[in-house]
Amino acid sequence: MLKTLVNALKTGNATTKYPAAPIDLPYGYRGKPEHNEKQCIACGACACACPPNAIQMTADEGAGTVTWNIHYGRCIFCGRCEEVCPFSAIKLGNEFELAVMAATDLDESSTYTLEPCAVCGKLFAPRKQIAYAEELLKNDSGITGEELDTALARLRVCPTCKRTLDAHTAQATSRVEGGR
Repeated sequence: MLKTLVNALKTGNATTKYPAAPIDLPYGYRGKPEHNEKQCIACGACACACPPNAIQMTADEGAGTVTWNIHYGRCIFCGRCEEVCPFSAIKLGNEFELAVMAATDLDESSTYTLEPCAVCGKLFAPRKQIAYAEELLKNDSGITGEELDTALARLRVCPTCKRTLDAHTAQATSRVEGGR
C-alpha cells in the first residue's frame, strides 16, 4: 500500500481542477453557436441546415417582422449552421456551460424587418436581404444605367408579382414579334 501511495505522489494529478479553475479547451472545440445579428441577413440557411431544428425562422406578417430563434436545449453542436452561413454570422464559440434554472433561458432570438412588395404591398423578404442584393447589383454586377434601375426596382417585387410582370412582358413581346 505504501508503494502505491509513493507512486501516486510521484505521478501527480491526472485530473483537471475544473470547475474550480478554467479548463483549457482543444483547438476546434465546438461549443455554443454565437449569432452575430449585425452580419446576419436572415436568409434562413442555418435554419434549413439544422438537424435537430434548434434554429427556426418565424414570420409575423402582422408586425412585419421575421424572427430568428435558437433553442440551445435542442442544439447538438454539430456546426452545420456555421458551415452554411454565407456571411459568417454564426460561429461556434468555446462556451459549453449551459446550465440554467428555466428552459426559456436557453432561447436566443433576433428580429428583422420584412420588406413590402412594391406592387401588391405584401411582405415578402427581410429588408437586410434586399439591401444586400442591391449592393451586389450596384457594385459587382457590371450593369449600369436604365438596366440597373430596372433590376433594382425588380428587387422590391414579390415572386408572385414578378411572375405576373414576366407573363405580361412575354405576352407583349410575342405580340410585337408576331406583328412583324
